[in-house]
Amino acid sequence: MTEVSMCYINSSELSPDEERIMIRDIALSSQTTPKEGDTFFIITQRWWQHWIEYVNQDQANPSYDGSSFPEHSDLVSSSAIKRPAGIDNYDLIDNTGSEDSSTGIEIHDTLLEGRDYVLLPREVWDQLFKWYGGGPTLERKVISSGLSQTEFAVEVYPLRLQLLVLTRNVRSTIRISKKETIGQLHKRACEIFDLLLDQVRIWDYYGHRKHALMNDMDKTLDDVNLQMDQDILVEVVNNTSSAQENGSVHREANSVLVEPTKSSVSTAGGLSTSKGASRGNNVEYYSSQKLNSPVRDSENPYGTLGVTTRGSFGGLIGLLNLGNTCFMNSAIQCLVHTPEFARYFREDYHQEINFQNPLGMVGELALAFGELLRKLWAPGRTPIAPRPFKAKLARFAPQFSGHNQHDSQELLAFLLDGLHEDLNRVKHKPYIKSRDADGRPDEEVADEYWANHISRNDSIIVDVCQVSQVNMSGDVIALSFINGQYKSTLVCPVCNKVSVTFDPFMYLSLPLQSTTNRTMTVTVFSCDSITLPSPCTVTVPKQGRCRDLIQALSNSCSLKHNERIVLVEIRNHLIHRYFEDPLQLLSSIKDDDRLAAYKITKMDKNTKYLQLIHRRREQSSDSHTISGWKPYGTPIVSLISSDDKITRGDIQVMVNRILSPLLLKGDNAQQAASAETNVVSNSINKDDTVSKATHLPTLPLLLVDDNNACIDLSMGEEKVVKLSPSSARVLVYIDWSQKLLEKYDTRPLETLPEVLKYGPVTKKARTEPLSLYTCLEAFLREEPLVPEDMWYCPKCKERRQASKKLDLWRLPEVLVIHLKRFSYSRSMKHKLETFVNFPIHDFDLTNYIANKNNSRRQVYELYALTNHYGSMGSGHYTAHIKLLDENRWYNFDDSHISLISEDDVNTAAAYVLFYRRVKTDDDIVSNGV
Repeated sequence: MTEVSMCYINSSELSPDEERIMIRDIALSSQTTPKEGDTFFIITQRWWQHWIEYVNQDQANPSYDGSSFPEHSDLVSSSAIKRPAGIDNYDLIDNTGSEDSSTGIEIHDTLLEGRDYVLLPREVWDQLFKWYGGGPTLERKVISSGLSQTEFAVEVYPLRLQLLVLTRNVRSTIRISKKETIGQLHKRACEIFDLLLDQVRIWDYYGHRKHALMNDMDKTLDDVNLQMDQDILVEVVNNTSSAQENGSVHREANSVLVEPTKSSVSTAGGLSTSKGASRGNNVEYYSSQKLNSPVRDSENPYGTLGVTTRGSFGGLIGLLNLGNTCFMNSAIQCLVHTPEFARYFREDYHQEINFQNPLGMVGELALAFGELLRKLWAPGRTPIAPRPFKAKLARFAPQFSGHNQHDSQELLAFLLDGLHEDLNRVKHKPYIKSRDADGRPDEEVADEYWANHISRNDSIIVDVCQVSQVNMSGDVIALSFINGQYKSTLVCPVCNKVSVTFDPFMYLSLPLQSTTNRTMTVTVFSCDSITLPSPCTVTVPKQGRCRDLIQALSNSCSLKHNERIVLVEIRNHLIHRYFEDPLQLLSSIKDDDRLAAYKITKMDKNTKYLQLIHRRREQSSDSHTISGWKPYGTPIVSLISSDDKITRGDIQVMVNRILSPLLLKGDNAQQAASAETNVVSNSINKDDTVSKATHLPTLPLLLVDDNNACIDLSMGEEKVVKLSPSSARVLVYIDWSQKLLEKYDTRPLETLPEVLKYGPVTKKARTEPLSLYTCLEAFLREEPLVPEDMWYCPKCKERRQASKKLDLWRLPEVLVIHLKRFSYSRSMKHKLETFVNFPIHDFDLTNYIANKNNSRRQVYELYALTNHYGSMGSGHYTAHIKLLDENRWYNFDDSHISLISEDDVNTAAAYVLFYRRVKTDDDIVSNGV
């Protein structure tokens, strides 16, 4: 770390590749566990992308033929990407605010990480700034978040608060970190309005009402749930003017201690993620201005509207997009158009609000949602701005505050859980310890678990519906409106202990199994001087990284503990690029690329890569004219020590060893080459190779030096070779004459397969849609637990990688299915575009129910779904909803609603599906109809 951070070299003295390697090393060395107070810097994506292209141009240059070195900037062609000018962050700056120079630097409110900016660790920023200068510098801090305060995020957007002094009819807007205390906010307000500390009281003025007196000076603004653009009332206790009018000034200096905001910070590759996090830590404020009028009546979250009835064409009111709120709008519309929800919240539900539930939101979420639902079912078609609901949502779920795009399924999960707790009829939840099955009948155990669940959870979400189920004892067991139950079976791989539990679920998250993995073929070259190169096909995560591919290859080819793999891409018979960054995404490798992996022995010495490039003479097709030496076949990579003196004879020995597996059987040189295998390792052994070199054939080898001149290695074997200190590669040509080709079988070098070769069958399979039933079967398939989530076996008394099997046991009246299109890692998000063929009618799950005593048919019909178009972060959500009274489908695109055909419902954008149970003949009979 210290060594890297001290390497402040003038960038003009470095080649693009040297800059890239230095920044990569600095980034990797700064990959420590993030902690509160760490500093990151915002840099515009436009400049960063320019720099990335600049430093990678040599690696991506397809014209590099091995006769020149990409390390030398003077060899870059005239079409090379120019070096970026100074860092220019001005496209991120919002200049529409106050011109007061004390307000600090404001950035636009709608910036997205990865699209508009990236976050760099301090060490990376410092190095780039020393090289390029520019600015402005946008420094941000890391803060803690989550219920346990153990997650971390960069606070890109600090809180923006409106300080109001009603007696003076003025306001001031400030920027302040969530982690500042109420005491620091208090001091700041006194400084802005020129008041004494004991002269004011500060109120949470949410909704232009005195919500709470903020008098606990040690609490942070995050603790009291202050949100972006919230009003804060600065109440003057008495009307004695300012401190200056009293002839005394009693004000402490406002020394702001800034702690960062909270989100998950990923330092992989030197970049971090800020998900819903806020801006930097410097307190800023805008110049005071006259107060606007109080909140508009139309936005009163507790207003009362008329309720429409069946047949009055209600339910066709859209929601205005308040800035990346399509994720919220689509989820709300699906819930609002769930008939049981619509019926419940349009009646008087207030008596069921649980104001004492510590897990709820004091009824405020239920009230806000119920009021919004009533507005959406009111007569008319005028779109509604859901500001009161969004403000309430942000108050209780800060992760959804601000104007960033979010996951509609995550919001849906929060809403269902929050509404349940706000409306839970159980005032005092009993403590019940669940028992393991221990050989008891599944039916008995399942009913016991379900009864325990109902005793603690009783709301509209977990309600008694028209159809009931009788258990083994004849008791009526309530069926859930939206909660189902699955059976979970764990089996210990050591003692075969079986653990069976039955757990409730609100929705099913189904994997898109066929697209999560990727098959890749790589040709592996061994270092044992015996094994011929051979293709190796492995399966890796489709959105994995190079380290995943290298690990899979290591397992497949039985890599020894003293060996490692060097992975390269071959293009035009030359090494196009080395995959040296283990965090490089596999998506950068195309299916038609050709890869080679070299098993080389680990060395304690300083080493360089020896690249053996094969060449042969080409003849014209219409004559016997020889056109010259041209690269062919697959290059071979080995290691050569840069600490020892290397002679021409040493390189001859090394290349003979590399090529020994290709010697034709019975060749006179084969025995000598095989003998050398016993004493020559993957690197040069100075004690053995010179004495034995005389037994080996002299190969036509040419070494390319610093001046791109070729040195003949077939003469003067005792001469020392001078290796370039500025290059990590040693380039050697072997010129294959016809006579030499007769002694070797070079066919293994001439065939290098593509990463994935498509045949007719493969292409056909790729175009077929993925069935929703297939996704469900993948979800229910038995599989071992991941190593990070091993199970504690009560019999072995140790953690074991048990096998886990899920089975559906009890299904709800409303079945919500989440298609897992989004995959997340520490530093990236990715969307799967797989088309899923889901049934709109007759979604029959009868055969998937493990409870064989339940003879009831399980048939569902689709009535709503959310869609996601585009990529993660910058995509767009809509909803397709069927109005059951009209039996027609509509597209809800924020405020715009349009009629669509049922044939247009199923698209590759489908994300969350809402199904209702269809009443079958069995249900009619069981109800006595």
